[in-house]
Amino acid sequence: MNQYHDAEWGVSCLSDQKLFEYVVLDTFQAGLSWQIIINKRENFRKAFANFDAKKIAKFSEKRAQSLLKNAGIIRNNLKIRGTISNARAYLEIKNNSEFKNFADYIWSFVDHKQIAHKNKKLENLAATSPESDKMARDMKARGFKFCGSTVCYAFMQGAGLINDHLTSCFRYKKCLAGKLEF
Repeated sequence: MNQYHDAEWGVSCLSDQKLFEYVVLDTFQAGLSWQIIINKRENFRKAFANFDAKKIAKFSEKRAQSLLKNAGIIRNNLKIRGTISNARAYLEIKNNSEFKNFADYIWSFVDHKQIAHKNKKLENLAATSPESDKMARDMKARGFKFCGSTVCYAFMQGAGLINDHLTSCFRYKKCLAGKLEF
């Protein structure tokens, strides 16, 4: 967890591949602790074709059933099938001329500019925001599963759309980002 916090959490991500990885991981994190997901991250990477959306979108029923037997991941039928649906929805956005890429789509919910909160205490951290509400509604309309506002908010924190490091944290200033170009 320290390694994840110190190197990755809150860093503004513009990589479609990495953003999709976060979508997969956040899908499985719904209702669970992030620690569980981080501990199983490499198992997820192996089980889900190195987070290759094109491969995941083609997973067969047989492959879905085999994932249900994989003790290295979270064996939740709805989350496994949701991940396959999410791969298809992700590819739809990437192939949609409305956006330059998936990152452009994701960052559109914050007007392509990181929201930097100035929280001094953990109890001041939010679980949702108007931006995560909007993202959740739009993603659901596009066919994504397990993308409620709380999951979207956690995704936004992890991918650096929202900087929720406490102002006293050494990562707060290092993770600050302004307007991003796509």
